[in-house]
Amino acid sequence: MKNQRLKSIDIFRGLCMSWMVLNHVIAWWLKNEFHFLHGITVRILDPIGASGFLFIAGISAMLSHRRNLVKAKTSEEYNSRMIKNTYFFRTFFIFIIAIFYNIPTAIALFNPSYIWTWFVLLTVAVSLFIAWPLLRTSKIFRIFFGIGIIILHEFLVVILTPFKGEMNILGILYHFIYHDINQDPILVFFPFFLFGTVIGDLLFDSYMRDNHINNKKILKNNFVIPTIISGISLIVVGILLKFPNFIDRISLSWVIYSLGIDILLFSILLLFEEFIISDTKNSYKFLFYYSYYSLTIYLAHNILYFLFLKQLNLITIWFSAIGTFIFLGLLFRFVYKKWGARGSVKVQISRLSLGLTRRLEERLKNREKLRLNERKD
Repeated sequence: MKNQRLKSIDIFRGLCMSWMVLNHVIAWWLKNEFHFLHGITVRILDPIGASGFLFIAGISAMLSHRRNLVKAKTSEEYNSRMIKNTYFFRTFFIFIIAIFYNIPTAIALFNPSYIWTWFVLLTVAVSLFIAWPLLRTSKIFRIFFGIGIIILHEFLVVILTPFKGEMNILGILYHFIYHDINQDPILVFFPFFLFGTVIGDLLFDSYMRDNHINNKKILKNNFVIPTIISGISLIVVGILLKFPNFIDRISLSWVIYSLGIDILLFSILLLFEEFIISDTKNSYKFLFYYSYYSLTIYLAHNILYFLFLKQLNLITIWFSAIGTFIFLGLLFRFVYKKWGARGSVKVQISRLSLGLTRRLEERLKNREKLRLNERKD
């Protein structure tokens, strides 16, 4: 795999983060009488929101996992146990941050149950936990597993919804699996993560060649063309399945349609990066900051809630939203030049996870040495 960052991943993640920020500020700042605009924008752009973010997170997780497996084979200081421990430390920290992120909502609504709300950060953390045993399974297995979860959701949502809010086993199960179904519940959005790992696997295999010219041919024939065809096919199926209401959020048609949009968009971005635009550095740099500081922006952008709360109309909302997007990009451009990785919560979590893994590995190796010495004695 090439060592440099794939710019198409950064662009895709940057687009997802940009839409998340714009989605929230539009919902927060629009006057109530104009709130229909938020519904329209969500219907159009939502495939690159939480679903797109889970999808690209799956791609990144698989690429990182495959790189680590290669590193473990060629390094005496890095092994499969360290890969697992680093992965779970990182996932645990994201989970803890997600729970703390939900606490203000629970306090504001005077409802402790909202500590367990499927905002995208919690969905990502739980997806990472569930995905670990699946990362070593075949691509076909993961595809069918993801389809199985989508089918399971279609049955469970019908069975459990009547028990929403009730204090019985089915009511508790609904709360755990869905809670606020209009957010990003795990059964709807984990398949996006899982299908992302399949795309990550295909991408890694397409790049693992010694000859760069062959790499591009293989990438085009084995990845770009099949994924573009697959993406278009899924979009068509999603539209026809429930036309004209195929963009009703979390419906089966929306899931299929959104997955198709995500696959197609990522494939087109990679096509431009590798075959059309030879130097994408300047064209993607602004979105790079949204990608590199994605977790930082996600946690920090909530401060904007009170800035123009329910004050803007159909015209001023666009100036304010676009201005906010530009301001945040420039702000984190400054952060990147001033502090670099130190300003990225995501990078710091990765570093902390790796540091804890190395300490744990050192202790485990010392214990193993002591046991060997005891057996010799």
